[in-house]
Amino acid sequence: MKLEYVLMYMLLACPVLAQAEIYKAIDADGHVTYSSAPIKGGKKLNLEPLPTMVPPAKAKSPEEFPRVNRETQKNRDDMRRKILQDELDAEEKLLAEARQNLKEASPEVFTGQDGKTYRNVERYEAKIKLLDEEVELHEQNIVALKTELSKLKQQ
Repeated sequence: MKLEYVLMYMLLACPVLAQAEIYKAIDADGHVTYSSAPIKGGKKLNLEPLPTMVPPAKAKSPEEFPRVNRETQKNRDDMRRKILQDELDAEEKLLAEARQNLKEASPEVFTGQDGKTYRNVERYEAKIKLLDEEVELHEQNIVALKTELSKLKQQ
């Protein structure tokens, strides 16, 4: 019986034994060093103990907070799904157009004073870069819309 009391007191004393003094020192270059042993030029930190209680999992809504019935929420979710799907369809069409524009892009051709045909490569590369960015933007928008659609509750 006494052994049980000794074990109980030892278990209760364990958290007290786990505490340590913390020292902080800052050198000439501004580097910060923390240690559990005293450091030359360091100061002892007085730290407040950490809370041991676990916060509640989810806070409740206030009583006066407006509530929505299931049918209203379902209608809102359906409307959101429809809006996202419409946006996705529009983005897919815009992506197809952007890819077609990129495919059809060609360098500007002009005739010089000497009668030879020249191409403005610098303008062409700038144009291609913009078209590539447009395709990439539409692809990113499609990924984002599909992600949002996947997060909606399936009913």
